[in-house]
Amino acid sequence: MVQDKKERPIGIFDSGIGGLTVAQAIINVLPNERLIYFGDTAHLPYGDKSTAAIQSYAVKICDLLIKQHCKLILIACNSASAAAYELVKEYVGSKAKVLNVIDPIVQHIGHTYPNKTIGLIGTKQTVNSNVYRKKVDELDSAINLKSHATPLLAAMIEEGFFNDSISESVIHTYLSDPDLQGIEALILGCTHYPLIKKQIENFYEGEVDVLDASQIVAQHVKAYLEQHGMASDKLVGDHKFYVSDFTRSFEESTRIFFKRQVHLEHYPLWE
Repeated sequence: MVQDKKERPIGIFDSGIGGLTVAQAIINVLPNERLIYFGDTAHLPYGDKSTAAIQSYAVKICDLLIKQHCKLILIACNSASAAAYELVKEYVGSKAKVLNVIDPIVQHIGHTYPNKTIGLIGTKQTVNSNVYRKKVDELDSAINLKSHATPLLAAMIEEGFFNDSISESVIHTYLSDPDLQGIEALILGCTHYPLIKKQIENFYEGEVDVLDASQIVAQHVKAYLEQHGMASDKLVGDHKFYVSDFTRSFEESTRIFFKRQVHLEHYPLWE
């Protein structure tokens, strides 16, 4: 039975397909783990939704992931991590472990950048919730956090606008904001942003460390599973990918996010 529990899948959910950057990173470091991914494409972006709305979506998604016998649920969305993590943990109870994408990043900058000035870009929900600021302050490592909401970026990336002149212009405008001056590292506080990491690095010309949350979170998940004796010894079955609203363009974008062909299944949250 213990063996059986180890072989249960990891559930990952996000407002859209941005969390596939995290899913890809997890598969790279944990090739024996089976993933069940849910992209709530009917309600994206979460960044401009109310806390109550995000919480209701998150609970519905967790119902599906619990039905799929997930041993671990990762909230692969900064907005949902900010708005719904405590509620989801309580709701899921002992049925699965729950992790978010914010804590691993905060731990990482605590170890790596004490006494430094760090920037954060993310959705309005992530930035206005002040969740990063509160958690960074709790570290007591004299980190000065400068945050700036970048609401156009996630929608722009979902629509396939990156590595082009439109995204260049939007990224340049956001990163030039006075809020982000004098930083030594930048947290990409949205799981969509690894897709524009190169453009952001080009903007800073190597003078600012650009922190890719997907890599940091994947290492955290690996350490957590190993520490709790939950890591699978072999891959059992195929990964599954669900979206709450199916469009052909998402299937195409999925290839870009996930670096391989994926079959998306349509699973509406509300019938």
